[in-house]
Parts: sequence; C-alpha cells; structure tokens
Amino acid sequence: MEQILFYLIAGTRGGETRARILRTIKKEPCNAHKLSERLKLDYKTIQHHLNLLEKHRLLTKQGGYGAVYFLSEWLEKNWKIFKEFP
Repeated sequence: MEQILFYLIAGTRGGETRARILRTIKKEPCNAHKLSERLKLDYKTIQHHLNLLEKHRLLTKQGGYGAVYFLSEWLEKNWKIFKEFP
C-alpha cells in the first residue's frame, strides 16, 4: 500500500493535486463540489483524482449523489507515511 501511495503522490504528474485533496479531506471530509471550490480546481479534475484515490483504497465515500469523501482507515493509521512525501 505504501508503494501505491508513493506512486500516486510522488511518482505521477497529478501527485501534487492528489496530495492537496488528501490534506483537505484530512482536515474536513467533503464532497467533490466543495473540494473544487476550496482548491479552486475544475470539478471534473477533482472527480478524476477522487476516483483514482478511491480506486486505490486511499479514500472512501459515503452517499450517492454529493457523496462525502473520507480518508481510508489505512491512510488514517499511516498518515505519517504520507507526511514524509515532499
């Protein structure tokens, strides 16, 4: 799981955006629309990154339309690993 986290944050082009998303959700779980407003990014961009993070089990969501995203249990427990990335 650490390798996936490293790849998604430090090893790919969208890593900085995904890191910003994770930090924002860590502070306060929210939906894609609120993330888009807070990070001043296009809604579709946010959706893309959320789907990728959820696919790799770094995020979980609750609800259907307007679902709220949370850090996965694994990421919550291993947040110190994430904080080590630049």
